[in-house]
Amino acid sequence: MAGDVRIGLITGGATGIGAAIARRFVQAKEKVVICDVDVDRGEKLVAEIGNSARFCNLDVADETQVNQTVDKVFADFGRIDFLINNAGINNDKLLIRMNREDWDRVLQVNLTGTFLVTKAVVKYMMKQRYGKIVNIASVIGLIGNFGQTNYAASKAGIIAFTKSCAKEFASRKINVNAVAPGFIETRMTESIPEEIRQNYFKLIPVGRFGDPLDVANVVFFLTSDEASYITGQTICVDGGMVMQ
Repeated sequence: MAGDVRIGLITGGATGIGAAIARRFVQAKEKVVICDVDVDRGEKLVAEIGNSARFCNLDVADETQVNQTVDKVFADFGRIDFLINNAGINNDKLLIRMNREDWDRVLQVNLTGTFLVTKAVVKYMMKQRYGKIVNIASVIGLIGNFGQTNYAASKAGIIAFTKSCAKEFASRKINVNAVAPGFIETRMTESIPEEIRQNYFKLIPVGRFGDPLDVANVVFFLTSDEASYITGQTICVDGGMVMQ
């Protein structure tokens, strides 16, 4: 695919890490379909980054909507070269206070959503015998965290899902990897009180939270031809917080 303009989907692409990933691909002259439930922010981002981006209103936990969206993208562009499964939510509570709805919704969006979009996209990648899939996990899926049993379980599931997909699709020249961000400066982390932020800094050897672009750069590399011999891996982008 070297030299060709590629087309790909980015779920949860309207804000934060997803938006940074979208910008990174557009800077490299790729075309992106930004999928998100946040219509206002998604359309605003597309207006900002130009004609190489398109927005689709998509709930990744809705199987019918996922299949219709992916089929339309393929019909419009004739191929799907990369998929970034970034859509995710959190709903933090102590396990003893967590109800079934709290658990189910996080797993539905983060893990089942990743399954549904991957299944819909990979059928086209298998036919074209080319594809790059990057799933956004989290260091919390590796180490766990107080008050995040649902989120940790969903992200650990994504890591295991990534490994299994990598084995299933390697013979079709489809690479599947995961990126596990640490603490990144997004809406999800900006509400952390300063005192707690300082405590987290002590756990991060580089002494700061990451920028969304730090994640986007690694994601872009994993979809490039330079990463063609990398599959089934989880790359931590966390300033050294977790060293495997």
